[in-house]
Amino acid sequence: MLAEWVERLLSYASGALDAIRADESFPAFMQWAHSEGVNYSGGDEALAVALAPVLWSQTPLVRLDFARESLAPPGRNEPCWCDSGRKYKQCCDKVQLPAIPDHLMWMLSLREFKGEQLKAALASGLAPAQALLEAGLISAESGNRGRAQQIMEALFDTNDWSRLPEQAEPGFELLLDLYQERGFTRKKALLLDEVLERGPAFLRGVALEHQCLLHLDSDDLGSARAAFIRAQQTLPDSPTLAYIEAMLLLHEGQPEEAQDRARFWWRRLSKQKDIEPGQLEFLADLAENPRATLAEQMVNSDESLSDSLAALQALFEVIEHPPRLALETQEDGSLLFRQNAEQAVTLGLWEAVFPARIEEEAALALDIDPWDVQDPNEWLQQLCASPEWLDVPAVCQGLILALASRFGSLPWMSDTFFVPLAQRFDRWLDQIEQAGGLLRWEDGDNAQLLRCGLGLVIGMERGERERSRQLAERLLKLDEEDSLGLRELVLDQLLREGRNDEAVTLAEHDIERRAVDEEMPLLGILMGQVLALYRLGRDKDAEQALEIVREANSHLISLLLAEHPRPVSLAVEAPEPGTRGEAWQYRTLMRDQWKRSEGALAWLAKHR
Repeated sequence: MLAEWVERLLSYASGALDAIRADESFPAFMQWAHSEGVNYSGGDEALAVALAPVLWSQTPLVRLDFARESLAPPGRNEPCWCDSGRKYKQCCDKVQLPAIPDHLMWMLSLREFKGEQLKAALASGLAPAQALLEAGLISAESGNRGRAQQIMEALFDTNDWSRLPEQAEPGFELLLDLYQERGFTRKKALLLDEVLERGPAFLRGVALEHQCLLHLDSDDLGSARAAFIRAQQTLPDSPTLAYIEAMLLLHEGQPEEAQDRARFWWRRLSKQKDIEPGQLEFLADLAENPRATLAEQMVNSDESLSDSLAALQALFEVIEHPPRLALETQEDGSLLFRQNAEQAVTLGLWEAVFPARIEEEAALALDIDPWDVQDPNEWLQQLCASPEWLDVPAVCQGLILALASRFGSLPWMSDTFFVPLAQRFDRWLDQIEQAGGLLRWEDGDNAQLLRCGLGLVIGMERGERERSRQLAERLLKLDEEDSLGLRELVLDQLLREGRNDEAVTLAEHDIERRAVDEEMPLLGILMGQVLALYRLGRDKDAEQALEIVREANSHLISLLLAEHPRPVSLAVEAPEPGTRGEAWQYRTLMRDQWKRSEGALAWLAKHR
């Protein structure tokens, strides 16, 4: 009965709104209710007439600048407000109306208003919060993302947070997601700050999660840590904190600490009586194995892809070792890999379903995002159904680059996707090393193998740093020209492990090599040398190395010293040398190492 009433009410209200908009006159609207309203009320004329004054009273009128012209119900012995000529008690008062949401006509109006009229209606501030919430969610579900954003902005643009319904959390999540996907990162940051500063408690947990993730996505671990501490002070008993701290510690390269803290949160929060069973189960899993739990959550986070990603994960657990490569030794002793005819046929089958192509001139790039297509399940499912495709290096490079683009920044995804692929790649790498000789990027199809290695180094860099560094060092020995740009990555990892002598040696070798070609060393190499020399107490050498840094990038030192600098939006992965973007990229990646090196930032300030 309730579902039938709701359907009948929505049908009638939609028709009534069209009738009201015709001239916004109550007498004219009542004429419609008597003559045509019955067509929208399931043939119930008494219901059609009784509903009309109620819905009129809650409809925003354009002629009144979106105010409502509310009617007071007549007394029982007064003439009925439907103009029937009978007393109210003998007319509409006899019709039993179930509860009618008082925001219904505003919600329907917000769905119908367009352009300047919608803008004016939202700017009036008269729309009920529940109407804004429902109209925004409906617009998003129907694919009108811009309209949904406009409506949701009106809902959360408020100084009176108490007016928000407690069901507003999905709307808040929606607006943050809309800002993210449409590139409004500053608006997203401002909204998060506003909610964390003054918003209601039921939204702060969501704001915390998004703010920390925002900083983690941009590799700004310092800001992520600061946001977490602030949230811990504000919401000390929020289960969200356990989840975020585990992510943060894994990003910081502290897996043991992540598990210890997850166990702490489990012991603390399991004593709370109001915690939901689902949250409690998640916390128990997190305490047992943070990386596996977060990886499972990531695999299942996108319902449309979860089955395919789980199938890929299962495939990696059972797939056999790849066959040996057909390698040739060239006259100068270097190695050559060429794809054979059978591998070319397999690559053709793969390319028929995989939408992206390798950017041949780039070390690590696809021409389009293979996840941002109509249905990524097509290529994922076909690959799982044809595991022999992974015996072909060209197929592996495409899959590895696709996985690195989506999961490479998440340390808890290393074991799920990258370690199994690295174990298979090790078999090829062992064969290459046993054959001896260099594996130059530009020869034959060698780039396919080297790209596989680079993608795995990137994918494991945050979750399996030692394994990533070892793989990078093996690749460097095979490709002396460092076509993959691995020296900077290896140097960063050596610094994180405190292997400062090795870091100095690696930096000096790269700087000398580039000097021969009259090429400016990479900023990360130069600063890595400075930091390693400082840590070793070689202050004079560090000062001389810092002079080259000043020449290479005039922005870096001041940006590295600033506590809260203005962020730089990086439109490309590799910003131009000497720019503020290049300096910002180094800051986000390595400032934590300068902060952890006792006195390093103070020394840098002294020699700025």
